[in-house]
Amino acid sequence: MNIRVLVMLALLIGIGTVLHAVMPPIFGVKPDMLLAMMFLGIIMFPRPQYVLLIALLAGAMSALTTQVPGGQIANMIDKPITAFAFLGLYLIIRKMVRGPIAAPVLTAVGTMISGSIFVSVVVFILASIPVGFTALFVGVVLPATLVNTVVMIVLYPVVQSIMKRSRLSTAA
Repeated sequence: MNIRVLVMLALLIGIGTVLHAVMPPIFGVKPDMLLAMMFLGIIMFPRPQYVLLIALLAGAMSALTTQVPGGQIANMIDKPITAFAFLGLYLIIRKMVRGPIAAPVLTAVGTMISGSIFVSVVVFILASIPVGFTALFVGVVLPATLVNTVVMIVLYPVVQSIMKRSRLSTAA
């Protein structure tokens, strides 16, 4: 593993953790900004060993900063599954779609996958929760999808420019 890539992934996880911890609720929902940073790391370095590392770190940091009851277990289950699903989609899509549209679209799909897994685990663990899957998906996952997609629309071109200037992508 390349040390520069590991430092870049650590920076993304650090930024995502801080954003995840301090992000105020939007429409009553606190979006998982760490998820957007994980997706950005996967897009930048789409290798299985980096994906596994960033997924485990993102799951651990999300578990430490979550405010959802049962969210610790849900995050540890959700992030690795989502990361490899996202990697698979990215590897398929990157050959077909070029340009800035792929990252936000994949982020939206990835956030919905992540949210579905997260909500399913929370509902399963907390069987006495008064709200069902559909209500949580519509009330929590869809707003988080919107926020993460907007974040990716803003961040992806900036990160691409930095990667080209620093020639970090050639090190990966």
